[in-house]
Amino acid sequence: MTQEDKQQTSNDDIQALVAQSDSGARSPKGLPGRLLWGVALAWALFQLWYASPLPFMLDFGAINDSKARAIHLAFAIFLSYTAYPALKRSPRFHIPIQDWIFGLLGAFSAAYLVIFEAELAGRSGAPITADVVVAVMGMLLLLEATRRALGPPLMVVAAVFLTYTFAGPYMPDVIAHKGASLNKAMSHQWLTTEGVFGVALGVSTSFVFLFVLFGALLEKAGAGNYFTKVSFSLLGHMRGGPAKAAVVSSGLSGLISGSSIANVVTTGTFTIPLMKRVGFPAYKAGAVEVAASTNGQLTPPIMGAAAFLMVEYVGISYIEVIQHAILPALISYIALIYIVHLEALKAGMQGLPKRNDGGTLAQRLATWVGIIVGVCVVSLGLYYGFGWTKSYIGSASYWIMAAIVFVAYLWLVRHSAAYPDLKLDDPDSDIVELPETAPTVKSGLYFLLPVFVLVWCLTVERFSPGLSAFWATVFMVVIVLTHKPIKAMFRAQGAFGQGVKEGFCDLLDGLVTGSRNMIGIGVATAAAGIVVGTVTLTGIGLVMTEFVEFISAGNIMLMLLFTAVISLLLGMGLPTTANYIVVSTLMAPVIVTLGAQQGLIVPLIAVHLFVFYFGILADDTPPVGLAAFAAAAIARSDPIRTGVQGFTYDIRTAVLPFMFIFNTELLLMGIESIPHLLVTIATAVIAMLIFAAATQGYWLVKSRWYETLLLLLIAFTLFRPGFWWDEVYPPVINEPAQKIEWLAEQVPANGHLMIQARGMTIDGDEVTRLIRLPLEEGSSGAERLENAGLVLNINDDSVIVDLVAFGSAAQDAGFDFDWEILSIQVEADRPDKQWMYLPALLLLAALAWLQIRRRRASAPETQEA
Repeated sequence: MTQEDKQQTSNDDIQALVAQSDSGARSPKGLPGRLLWGVALAWALFQLWYASPLPFMLDFGAINDSKARAIHLAFAIFLSYTAYPALKRSPRFHIPIQDWIFGLLGAFSAAYLVIFEAELAGRSGAPITADVVVAVMGMLLLLEATRRALGPPLMVVAAVFLTYTFAGPYMPDVIAHKGASLNKAMSHQWLTTEGVFGVALGVSTSFVFLFVLFGALLEKAGAGNYFTKVSFSLLGHMRGGPAKAAVVSSGLSGLISGSSIANVVTTGTFTIPLMKRVGFPAYKAGAVEVAASTNGQLTPPIMGAAAFLMVEYVGISYIEVIQHAILPALISYIALIYIVHLEALKAGMQGLPKRNDGGTLAQRLATWVGIIVGVCVVSLGLYYGFGWTKSYIGSASYWIMAAIVFVAYLWLVRHSAAYPDLKLDDPDSDIVELPETAPTVKSGLYFLLPVFVLVWCLTVERFSPGLSAFWATVFMVVIVLTHKPIKAMFRAQGAFGQGVKEGFCDLLDGLVTGSRNMIGIGVATAAAGIVVGTVTLTGIGLVMTEFVEFISAGNIMLMLLFTAVISLLLGMGLPTTANYIVVSTLMAPVIVTLGAQQGLIVPLIAVHLFVFYFGILADDTPPVGLAAFAAAAIARSDPIRTGVQGFTYDIRTAVLPFMFIFNTELLLMGIESIPHLLVTIATAVIAMLIFAAATQGYWLVKSRWYETLLLLLIAFTLFRPGFWWDEVYPPVINEPAQKIEWLAEQVPANGHLMIQARGMTIDGDEVTRLIRLPLEEGSSGAERLENAGLVLNINDDSVIVDLVAFGSAAQDAGFDFDWEILSIQVEADRPDKQWMYLPALLLLAALAWLQIRRRRASAPETQEA
């Protein structure tokens, strides 16, 4: 076999892996192929219609959420059986008759809720035999569709939870429950919105599909290639430049991608060979790409579509999710670039030869500063300009903004037409030249406009994520259709008709690709709904809490560590959305409950980000890390070694959740001023870079063992200054319970009271908890407590809860009848914990001085050698 044949075989294997995990490996010919293509196109058109305002404007074709979920799943199951072969040896180029039958039966089982909607509503909670038969058939076909589209892991998890539903009475006492009948279980899981057709599938229907479609259209237009080229032109000349370009381009692609595997292949086929070329071993080149692509799923604004699930599960706005997730994601990426830099320094690597873009360094810096300042000025002008004019021109502002964006699009396309279209070089060729930075950047600036429209709709107009994605996708449709013919027109090439034809073909291909990319996510969110339904039906969430409490012996750090490991195991082999659903449903309540028992009140968004981070890290964790397998296929390295190296690079990401659980300022919570924000960002970045240097054993020179320990100590102090400060200045004062009414009166409007309480749970266990009780306005402390639903019996020796109002804030916080109030925690008046930064930075300066001396001492020896 020739080298070319081996390369082609490797490329085919890579594409097959991506197809198997993302879009389906089957490509039938003839009528079946056209039918499969048409169904995928119909799914995309249905989702666009459902998300658009047209049904309400035309008063025609409006579909409620329950129907939309059922139709969404019907498409997903049908395409799972027709696009994904049952086994590796199953045919790839035609669809067996049994797959047609299974696909149609699965689609019917999902559509059953639409076809017989009125009848099902009339017998809610009392299913007839036909209902149960269809539900059982649907569950079995969904499990098989999940296995085909995603492999065994999620199917096995869902099957285990289903088995647990029925086998509860026969389980060990620690996890036993009374069980459920077939009628009750199937009705709960399939015929209501508690299981398969629950919140997860609803988010997939309303938000996720549109964002996946948006990403597919952006990729089809050439944005992925543009991001890679821009990153390469900016960073390729540095030490280990191709690796740094891989990190940046994977991060940019991750903004619009819902799959770390697709991200690896999109950028990795170009960057991994270049990394090997400048000196990276094959397994490290693959590991850098894996770490960068995995982190793309943690990066706002899309976060592998999990951001929209967090909106539903945590109960906060999309803007708040992005605000809390942005800093950890950014510092994680900055640290990965630094790790690559340290690897290049250790190996003595060089970058690729840089082409002369013209101008001195100062001139180039001035140009970039001018561009950044210009973008900021224009953005602020648009933001505040429209904020002022909208009160006068009302809804017309939308049309004016659309006109401005379209004119900007025409101008940017005209500007880019002066530069040749970007094409990726062969990374294995003898000569790889860095593209010129300025022409490369200018050749595709219009690709940033849809992202601008998306962010504008989400943050300024405050549209729902679904409607924002719809308008961004509509604009993306316009770009895909028009950018080629408009370029041809401006270039006077006479290929306008050819450009129109290519644009139309690209649009159809993008719509179909988006649908096929959604197959796995659609069935994954439905299968993950089985886990959610089992939790609500059996109460296994409490069992997980008791299990982790038992093995951690009440220690908070052990509890977090075990939760992280379980999240890592649960996330293996799952796509981002299903991953988040499973780990958040099972593990998030564990941290909230056990943390409260230990006096640690953790914001819910911090808990959900904690389990989400570890679920995502499963993508590069052997033996199931699919992203590592894809990167290893490109790098021609051992996948296990690639995965292990990728995970070592991702240790920096793994420590972040532990830090922001205890220091929520990393999630930009409790930031009181602009200086406070700047200090928080600066110290977080420095701490992450120091931690990266410690894990690499190299900073300014190779670190000695005690220097590594000191670097870890400094990084920990900068991440969590409160740990040491609390030892010097206690953070809270415990006031007597009898002062609760007076203290409640002192709480600011819409503030909260921290109450230490003890009582009996419904299971008969006595627990002690720190409870955060929100308080509204009131004329006295007693009235404010009563408005919160808490009526107390206050004596000289005890304070007992007399009444907890049903549905009140007190009940939601965790109070129950006859609980005893032990004490009230009040924040102590103490110096700011940020003073701990000073000794940490002084110690860092001393370490830098030592390493600089050692580097200078070794320099003459190196020169003599």
